[in-house]
Amino acid sequence: MSRAALLVLADGRFPAGGHAHSGGAEAAVKAGRITGAASLEEFCRGRLHTAGLVSASLAAAGALGVDPAALDAAADARTPSPALRVAARRLGRQLMRAARAAWPSAELDAVAREFPKGAHQPVVLGVAARSAGLGAEDAAYCSAYEAVSGPATATVRLLSLDPFDATAVLARLAPELDLVAQAAADAARRVVDDGVDALPAASAPLLEISAEAHAAWPVRLFAS
Repeated sequence: MSRAALLVLADGRFPAGGHAHSGGAEAAVKAGRITGAASLEEFCRGRLHTAGLVSASLAAAGALGVDPAALDAAADARTPSPALRVAARRLGRQLMRAARAAWPSAELDAVAREFPKGAHQPVVLGVAARSAGLGAEDAAYCSAYEAVSGPATATVRLLSLDPFDATAVLARLAPELDLVAQAAADAARRVVDDGVDALPAASAPLLEISAEAHAAWPVRLFAS
């Protein structure tokens, strides 16, 4: 195992398409729920402990070799918003292209064949991590970090927020990210024995509602 592979997978410059998505931040900015660093931190904290926990658990389970089809169905069940399901599959398709170029594997090829239009992004992330020789905790950390780094980066563009302030938000959330990643990895290990019902199903209804409204905007900077 090369832990350095985690740096490649988590790098914002890895061509997985995340730069085109705000993780709900664009809708939150327009609604006045994110106005600066303090409210960005609260938004990211809420996202981390809900959607972030679910995604990190799916990714960790994928890294452990749990059936990707079962994980994809579980991801669908935990994503009520059709707009977010579409976004997750679009991101999964782009991540699959990048992962197959970086870490070619029969497992990635099999998932690509089974889901030609894209599996949910965290499921692909887990299989990609496994193909890169990474473990459940690695996949969980990568996914949890994406849950907060995406909105933070987007807010720099949306509000002209000082990048130093946005980075400081991520640094302050680091201890909570540790906890979420560990909880996600623990849940993934339960999935191996108990099935996908052991995955967390933490909900963020406002993110889901906002995603549906955002998808209908005639003009938007980010895809989701």
